[in-house]
Amino acid sequence: MTTESILHPSLIVPVGHVEPVPRRVRGVIGGRVVFDSRRALYVWEWRAYPQFSIPVEDLVDGILVDDHHTEHHGAGHAHRHTLRVGPEVREGAAWVWDADASSSLHGTVRFEWNALDTWFEEDEPVYVHPRSPYSRVDALRSSSSVRVELDGVVLADAPGCVKLFETGLPTRYYVERMYVDWTRLRRSPTVSQCPYKGTTSGYWSFDGTSGAHEDIAWGYDFPTIHANRVAGLVAFYNEHVDLYVDGILLPRPTDPSRDGPR
Repeated sequence: MTTESILHPSLIVPVGHVEPVPRRVRGVIGGRVVFDSRRALYVWEWRAYPQFSIPVEDLVDGILVDDHHTEHHGAGHAHRHTLRVGPEVREGAAWVWDADASSSLHGTVRFEWNALDTWFEEDEPVYVHPRSPYSRVDALRSSSSVRVELDGVVLADAPGCVKLFETGLPTRYYVERMYVDWTRLRRSPTVSQCPYKGTTSGYWSFDGTSGAHEDIAWGYDFPTIHANRVAGLVAFYNEHVDLYVDGILLPRPTDPSRDGPR
């Protein structure tokens, strides 16, 4: 039990790996379809998750203008391009792969995620980045008790939980809100998105004797179907609180990111 929060499956995909995407992928800017592809590729520029690379031939309204700037992007060098879609101009929005990249990437373009207004896999929106075909997200009901403390204050004490297991990340422990001491927490305006779980409905912070601890807890009221068992529950960052599972204090894992609940 003492190693549960630090031992989890590692990421297995090497940088530069390319695989076909078996889904229709579309990108939209200003209500216009930039591209519509059934031949997209996954490309891992870093190990954590892939990006989509789209055949240039599958651009619909999008026009690429060469910025005459080249960088290395994990899978090879790529030429930066500005994207024009009707009256919209998104500078530095696209990267066209160079000859040293995998041959399967030749003639394809990788778009900066935030340069587009909306991404779709089939007819469902995708947030933050593509979902990796090698990652799992499992939310399982558990009879394990969970107690959360910080600066000696008990913030939550629950007789059971839902454990969320996500490939490459620490287990997260979601508890019913009735077992959280809301008098100790203050609401935060933070909102984040996850491609596997959806958009958060709330973040909470704690002011303790050691100072302010921002955004240490979060919840999803309307998660994606992949994580529907955490709907309405609350989780705390293992990295920033003292978390006891079945009475045993878990070691704090290294903080993987603070760009959203993991």
